[in-house]
Amino acid sequence: MAVRILDGIDAFLDELGSVEFVPLALAISCHLLKMACTSRAWRNVLAAAYPDERVPWRSIYAAYLAGVGINAIIPARAGDAVRIVLAHRAIPSSTYTTVVSSTLVLSFFDMFAATFFLAWALSLGRLPGLDVLARLESFDFAFILSRPMLLDLSLAAVVIALGVLGFWIAGHVANFRDRVAQAFSVLSPPTRYLRRVATWQAADWGLRLVTIWFLLDAFGIPQSLENAGLVQVSQSVATLFPITPSGLGTEQAFLLYVLSGVASASTLLAFSVGARLTLTITNVVAGFTAIALTLRTVRFRKALDLPKEESAQT
Repeated sequence: MAVRILDGIDAFLDELGSVEFVPLALAISCHLLKMACTSRAWRNVLAAAYPDERVPWRSIYAAYLAGVGINAIIPARAGDAVRIVLAHRAIPSSTYTTVVSSTLVLSFFDMFAATFFLAWALSLGRLPGLDVLARLESFDFAFILSRPMLLDLSLAAVVIALGVLGFWIAGHVANFRDRVAQAFSVLSPPTRYLRRVATWQAADWGLRLVTIWFLLDAFGIPQSLENAGLVQVSQSVATLFPITPSGLGTEQAFLLYVLSGVASASTLLAFSVGARLTLTITNVVAGFTAIALTLRTVRFRKALDLPKEESAQT
């Protein structure tokens, strides 16, 4: 896996001189707008959960950027904890249970959109089967997929862990059900959800495709809705369970497979590394800028050092 990623870096450096920087700048702009749309949707979910509180979008946007920035360089969704803490601090009367549950509301549309793109890609016959995934270089989970017993045990362990976690939370968090239900207030009436959340998330997904469209142009890969959609599917799979930073290994493996024949292998390798590097740098700069403005320091771990009275409020 490391060898293929290093090959991609070499290919990217070789192709760097031919990268078109105008579409690259447009891609970065669209990516920042995409994150603004997502944070706006999240802010509206939180505002519905706390109707008597002022929920400043700027603070929620900063919290979202901080989480994305940390997730870009630290695997296993480490930035999500910082995102939740900063959002909690932005709403004095909020609880962690409600803030965490608010992200589940956003997952409804994301799951629908991701499933739609996945089903579309499957209908085209462009995705690799499990037997192929086990042989793909750079794929983060090739080791597990090539060992069926280990795969079954891993899935069982995840299910058991989630069940134990849910049981523990239900027994230890006061008013757990009420606080979770509070996060879903925006769903009633449904028109409010569609108007104030789903619309922003639809814009988010639209901007994802536009971002990819400009990135394809920047690296000299033919632009088409099909190619942009296949790249989006690869990115979605990569961010599902990221082991390598930003899920680079999985994304690279999928891109080389789904775009095979669209461009040369060296160009696809350069695109896989260059596009991810561009978005990662954008996320890191935006994220740590948000952390610096919010915490007056770039030491994001400060956000996790909760005061006693704050840590007692769940």
